Amino acid sequence: MLRMSKLTDYGTVVMTFLARESDRLHAASEIAGQIQVAAPTVSKILKILAREGLVVSHRGAKGGYSLARPAREISMVEIIDALEGPVGLTECGSSPGLCEQESSCSVRGNWQRINVAVRQALAGVTLAEMAQPTYVVRPPARPARAGAL
Repeated sequence: MLRMSKLTDYGTVVMTFLARESDRLHAASEIAGQIQVAAPTVSKILKILAREGLVVSHRGAKGGYSLARPAREISMVEIIDALEGPVGLTECGSSPGLCEQESSCSVRGNWQRINVAVRQALAGVTLAEMAQPTYVVRPPARPARAGAL
């Protein structure tokens, strides 16, 4: 199963909150309360996002966090890369040279092609789009396997 970490999942929720509430600065504790994620986790996420240039930390009594640029200019691939590192479905997909089988792998090129498609799909979705309410897409039911009860 391909899945991003819980920290990245929460990071997208933090960024979406900031996109929806971009008219003012927000303290980490406020964000944590609004999205119902532990304050230390939100603080950790915000520090990473600030280091990666996606949010700005404003110091002082009326300080807080804001997006570094408009939500329409931030893609989902940027957020995921900031929190996870480069998106890669296989080791050779994001960082060539990590797999011992790389030189003789018959599927490497295809995995890299798939990885490019996934990155392009994520790059094509902006934070502004993520901040818009939408309906829940439910995956189709999986057919029962033969002989299963």
